[in-house]
Amino acid sequence: MHVPMLAGRPKTGLKITMKPLRRMLISLTAAALLLGMAVAQTPPHPMPVPRPVLPEAPVPPPPVVDGESWVLMDYATGQIIASKNPDEHRAPASLTKVMTDYVVSAEIAAGRIHPDDMVTISEHAWRAGGAGTDGSTSFLKLGSQVKLEDLLKGMIVQSGNDAAIALAEHTAGTEQSFVGLMNAYAEQLGMADTHYSDASGYPVDDHYSSARDIATLTRALIHNFPDDYAVSKIKQITLNGITQPNRNTLLWRDPSVDGVKTGYTAAAGYCMDASARQGNERMIAVVMGASSEQARADSAMALLNYGFRFYETHKLYQAGKPLATPRLWKGEADQLPIGVAEDVLVTVKVGQYDKLKAAMDIPATLIAPFKKGQQVGTLRVTLAGQPVQAVPLIALSDAPPGGFFSRLWDSILLWFHTDKGTTEQAAGAS
Repeated sequence: MHVPMLAGRPKTGLKITMKPLRRMLISLTAAALLLGMAVAQTPPHPMPVPRPVLPEAPVPPPPVVDGESWVLMDYATGQIIASKNPDEHRAPASLTKVMTDYVVSAEIAAGRIHPDDMVTISEHAWRAGGAGTDGSTSFLKLGSQVKLEDLLKGMIVQSGNDAAIALAEHTAGTEQSFVGLMNAYAEQLGMADTHYSDASGYPVDDHYSSARDIATLTRALIHNFPDDYAVSKIKQITLNGITQPNRNTLLWRDPSVDGVKTGYTAAAGYCMDASARQGNERMIAVVMGASSEQARADSAMALLNYGFRFYETHKLYQAGKPLATPRLWKGEADQLPIGVAEDVLVTVKVGQYDKLKAAMDIPATLIAPFKKGQQVGTLRVTLAGQPVQAVPLIALSDAPPGGFFSRLWDSILLWFHTDKGTTEQAAGAS
């Protein structure tokens, strides 16, 4: 190491000697070497051990269900996750009252009846559904007047047949006129395997439904009339001085369960329509033809738990967001933004989200004009080659025709545009 000398002659008394400085430098160098050896001998930080790549966790088959017909539906998508004889025509017993509830709620929303209406209990309601029958009843007195919202609670919470009939008569004049409304709403909701003949579920000819249809109805009730649906989680009510509990025992078993309805007749067996919500997920389970009250409750709870544990719902594409902007011919604009009218949701087994594939079927030649909302193509979602969803692709904005010269020019260019079929494009993530 070179140590520079001070310029000029040093002052008296100031001595610069090289030997002590050399010894000091040697000592420092040795110390540095020893420190280097110490650092070099320190064991390095252990490298993380790579974890083995585990195989995909299998999803077990659905639980054993005590029932002749049943379904498990995801609420957000309406997809049937698991089922047995989902479209079989069966006597619905008091699950009929879910439709009675739906019709009354729809008529309230339309302003034709009101929750505070006073309803007179007719002889028909009293005789066909009252205390003198062997069915469930709200013990309503002949000729008495009861507020409509109290009748709804009596019908939903403790399944009063007299309450159901009284509601039907007040809504449509007669029970049979109300049945016409029930069947009209069933058709509107796409319940192809359902036909009603009364408002209470009393077993009569030509009165049937299916597990899939009841789940579809329940989904519509929750979505369209959430405040009314909330009544089904009330655990007990007092009506006409008599307190009765909700017949849905799952309300006491699991706090995530908030509905919906039970039913029983000799012809129908024990039935249950149940729904539960955990976080952002909601499941609907319908069991028909179980062997006992305990069996229907256990089976419905097992189905709900299975759905929450092994399935998940994902939003794939957002409504109104362009998924593609294909070439537009003879229009004011050169491109047409297309997308979906509603969010595209898909329910899949846990861990299979990354295996979903989506493609768009779009005509290769799009010629103006287009109206906003007009269907242009189809979005197809598949999993392992099997179809999961098919959703219309729509124009996201109006696309008016262009001027004369731009249309003329595009007509010339179209002579060289030979692909006249449809194109399939991969759909990008939303």
